[in-house]
Amino acid sequence: MKLPVYNLKGEKVKEIELPEVFVYKFNEPLIHQVLRWHLNKTHYSFAHTKTRAEVRGGGRKPWPQKGTGRARHGSIRSPLWKGGGVTFGPRNEKKYEFKIPKKMRINALRSLLFKKIKDNEVMVFDELNSLGKKTKEINNFLENILGKKKKKSVTIALCSRDLIKSCRNIEGVFATEVRNLNLKDLLNHKYLFLDLCGIEILEKRFKI
Repeated sequence: MKLPVYNLKGEKVKEIELPEVFVYKFNEPLIHQVLRWHLNKTHYSFAHTKTRAEVRGGGRKPWPQKGTGRARHGSIRSPLWKGGGVTFGPRNEKKYEFKIPKKMRINALRSLLFKKIKDNEVMVFDELNSLGKKTKEINNFLENILGKKKKKSVTIALCSRDLIKSCRNIEGVFATEVRNLNLKDLLNHKYLFLDLCGIEILEKRFKI
């Protein structure tokens, strides 16, 4: 399978042969499982309730055990009382993350990437690092390649960190280093921009 290579003006320069490690069948259950792993890894439980042992106060017995005619109580911080502890409430100690082998994560990335290549959603450029470092220049480049309507869903995978800050202020555009490219980045954006250097880095990464 051959991939066209473009220059920064959007003109086709040459064609390259797609490395064999990029060819992988589309495996939707695997992609779903790895995406759950990504989301759960960054999940944090903000909901947190205190038990009767953690609520402040309630050290002494509210009233004597006998003689008052009222029900017996040992602490105002009992779950039966207003302002007391909560029974079986949400706790932030809960861990949602689980483990997935590295080979499964790589294969899920290969699967989705190859589908995007077949759907013509991956563009390979000769060199992306020669783009101007100003946000306006990158914005003009995206409009020239995709047009104003389609530029709002692009992941730009760079070989260095120089241009990442320049892309932060463009709506719908996410820039990252090729070595940090992951499944969630590809799913969040429709198009992927790579250069020849990035193809080599991914080829080494996929050889597991």
